[in-house]
Amino acid sequence: MDTISRRSLNRATLERQLLLRRVDGPALDVVERLTGLQAQDPDPPYVGLWSRVSGFRHDDLTRLLYERSVVRATLFRGTQHLVPAADYLWLRPLLQPMLERWQKGAFGRATAGVDLAELAGTASALIGAGTLSRPELGRALAARWPGRDPVALARSVQGLLPVVHPPPDGTWGRRGTTPFALAHHWLGEPLPATTSPGDLVLRYLAAFGPASVKDVQAWSGMTRLREVVEGLRPALRRFRGEDGAELWDLPDAPRPHPDTPAPVRFLAALDNVVLGHADRSRLMTAEQRPYIVVDAALTVDGFVRGLWTVRRAKGVATLVVRLFAPLSGAEETEVAEEGGRLLRFAAGDAPSHDVRFTGVT
Repeated sequence: MDTISRRSLNRATLERQLLLRRVDGPALDVVERLTGLQAQDPDPPYVGLWSRVSGFRHDDLTRLLYERSVVRATLFRGTQHLVPAADYLWLRPLLQPMLERWQKGAFGRATAGVDLAELAGTASALIGAGTLSRPELGRALAARWPGRDPVALARSVQGLLPVVHPPPDGTWGRRGTTPFALAHHWLGEPLPATTSPGDLVLRYLAAFGPASVKDVQAWSGMTRLREVVEGLRPALRRFRGEDGAELWDLPDAPRPHPDTPAPVRFLAALDNVVLGHADRSRLMTAEQRPYIVVDAALTVDGFVRGLWTVRRAKGVATLVVRLFAPLSGAEETEVAEEGGRLLRFAAGDAPSHDVRFTGVT
């Protein structure tokens, strides 16, 4: 079993995640290749695609949402993701047991004593073939279960039922109530009764490998995947990490040389490339890790070196880059140039742009 270095893991991950070079091609193909984009807020998936796709425009994703080629829904880890509609059909049933645990963990106290099957059935009848906003659904459910928190009831439905959130939800700059639609009505297809967890593991390794069983579980929210990975053993290649961890990968997946150049990248907030492993040392230090669950990350030479946000005031859109440690002159120039491109994408309507460097406090 070969040992693979941290830097080699870094380059392999960046290659799979399309962060070593932007690609030409449809945004839908990239969403599929990445097995979805984290989409807790509307804007990050757009930034995630901009950082990976040459010439990406906002409408390239918005159109996919309106065409129903991509859907926004509660999936991995009980969080919102954008995935191709074709993937949603098999992913949602596979993740159902995890989502039921998520519902109990997040809203079990608020729904104690409520028959969850009845809650799901009532919600399904209320939504029907149309859409209801989350507040509308919550109020209707609270009328059936007086005294219960409407928000908890409606949010529970996201774990109990295959629902998607149609546009304009999930589109660039959109803020407002979240609409609910039953997936089989929105997509015009039934969800399969059975799916294979092995398919999910293989898709994960293609997008995030080499990786451990714990990594797959951390990304998906699922448990007991070791026996699934063991069942795939004949089709996989094993590595040993620098810390001795057993890592799995597809035999023919790309694993670039550790000295392969990695350009500056402004990652989307909560991008799965920084959340998709239990051991995130391939991209960041333990000290940096707590920041990444709040702020969007900047990578230099493939590793997290700072955080970023765009602020607007008096007609100026300012990209604020907060560094964990100073950059070299050449690195700072590269960050500023890429930052200018980001501002033109994310704040192109602002009359003026600026890039400002500061430290992480």
